Amino acid sequence: MRKEFLMTKSTIFETERLIIRPTSLKDSAFICELLNTPKWKKYIGDRNIHSVKDAETYIVNKMLPQLEKLGYSNNTLIRKSDGQKIGTCGLYNREGVEGVDIGFAFLPAYEKQGYAFEGASKMMEIGFKTFNLNKISAITTKENLASQKLIEKLGMNYQAIINIPNDDADLLLYSMKASEFTIGLK
Repeated sequence: MRKEFLMTKSTIFETERLIIRPTSLKDSAFICELLNTPKWKKYIGDRNIHSVKDAETYIVNKMLPQLEKLGYSNNTLIRKSDGQKIGTCGLYNREGVEGVDIGFAFLPAYEKQGYAFEGASKMMEIGFKTFNLNKISAITTKENLASQKLIEKLGMNYQAIINIPNDDADLLLYSMKASEFTIGLK
């Protein structure tokens, strides 16, 4: 019987330009900044994170329990060239979405530089190869054209319009089966 892989607070993955590691309390100031960017609030929603202390509570209550339970959760993406925290990407067990959902967000200064595709494709590889997930989904609002473009570039296919609990917004649901994943496989 193969031992199940679990990411821990010290698990690190890398791409050509990024270090990917589980978000921890040492990322509280960064999480506070990211969750208060205009695009986060517009497309993901206001999480009422107004201070570093609020961000610490959010990490402890929302991110770390899933990491401990499932072995994956939110990750902080760090640029190798200068150690700058630039965004997040993770695999989530989100209520209202069948299976595992991939999500990503970046500080405005690091958008449109290929980091989102680099980080998200690595997270999909980790999901399929390391965690042996059968399917990964993604959700986005109809208005978030940049997110839709990235999701489609990752090779995910549109499935339906859905709503998740406690949110009235119509969301576009995309998904990909493990057998369809080809990014990075050569």
